[in-house]
Amino acid sequence: MARRTTTVRMPEDLAETAEMVARGRGLSVNALLLEALEAEIERVKDDEEFMGKLRALTERDRQILDRLAE
Repeated sequence: MARRTTTVRMPEDLAETAEMVARGRGLSVNALLLEALEAEIERVKDDEEFMGKLRALTERDRQILDRLAE
């Protein structure tokens, strides 16, 4: 699987806490953040309100792309 590098800016205290939790779980901070992101993505998949908003946004984007293609 291809990888993408992303910089995450966070408050110092959150970074320190993430490091502590990751260390306690025997993970890297990167692995901890990936787990958290994957869990959040799975959570929102079941959120009907969120999915409705996402569908509306993607429909709007499609309409804009259609206008640009004219």
